[in-house]
Amino acid sequence: MIRENLASVEHRICAACERSGRDRRDVRLIAVSKTKPVPMLMEAYDEGIREFGENKPQEIREKYPELPSDIRWHMIGHLQRNKIKYIIDKVCMIHSVDSLRLAEAIDAEAKKHGVTMPVLIEVNVAGEESKDGVSPEETEELIRQVSCLEHIRVNGLMTIAPFTENAEDNRQYFKILKNLSVDIAGKNIDNVNMCELSMGMTGDYEVAIEEGATMVRVGTGIFGERFYSH
Repeated sequence: MIRENLASVEHRICAACERSGRDRRDVRLIAVSKTKPVPMLMEAYDEGIREFGENKPQEIREKYPELPSDIRWHMIGHLQRNKIKYIIDKVCMIHSVDSLRLAEAIDAEAKKHGVTMPVLIEVNVAGEESKDGVSPEETEELIRQVSCLEHIRVNGLMTIAPFTENAEDNRQYFKILKNLSVDIAGKNIDNVNMCELSMGMTGDYEVAIEEGATMVRVGTGIFGERFYSH
């Protein structure tokens, strides 16, 4: 199943790139493996997937020693400050920074480990109360604050668009994030590089690619429905 699903996702990514005149190499597929067991991740790994996204630090902590060392782990879910220490030396990027306090805590743990952590600022573009993230209006100010931290590198923006049956409904939000990224890039803020746009999930990643996503986070489209039994 995973092989066939990955082939389908790859075909759709390529088609979206072609429609928007983009190079396939400019879009990274992150396999969202939350709640999935190690054997399923290995199936995806055996098909060439090297980038995996997890929502919970505990899952990264448990899976990390069980899987090959060349996997690039992405922390994509809400991150509590007291859990940073479990993943700071395991992940290649944290997608969900939405406050200065969280950024300062990441900076402190990164300093302890002698690393500089690439992060994305999470923007709640649609203004959903149920979602984390700063408003588009607050984004530049937060980036300016975070840019002063020595052991963090702001690499772009992330958003989680509303759940919808019609992917076209979310195009407006992806456009806003892209425009915000371009606007902030034009400010030339030190220690800030707007090279990444993490947006688009199983239901809408093709539209996200058409609007400039550099990372799409696909879980159900690869692994099927989530498991919560454990």
